[in-house]
Amino acid sequence: MGKKQKTLKITQIRSRIGYKPKAHATLDALGLRKMHQSVVQKDNPAIRGMIKKIEYMLSVEEVG
Repeated sequence: MGKKQKTLKITQIRSRIGYKPKAHATLDALGLRKMHQSVVQKDNPAIRGMIKKIEYMLSVEEVG
């Protein structure tokens, strides 16, 4: 009956060392603390915007 919301599996693939504090804050907001860690987030415009800002540090795949 209800529409199932898509989710995204986000994995950090590059180190945060050497990047600006804004990139660090975005990684923290996504819930990523260390390399090769993955989190699952709901697919919404806010999360997509964060991914777009630091896409060079992430690997993203759709789940569900």
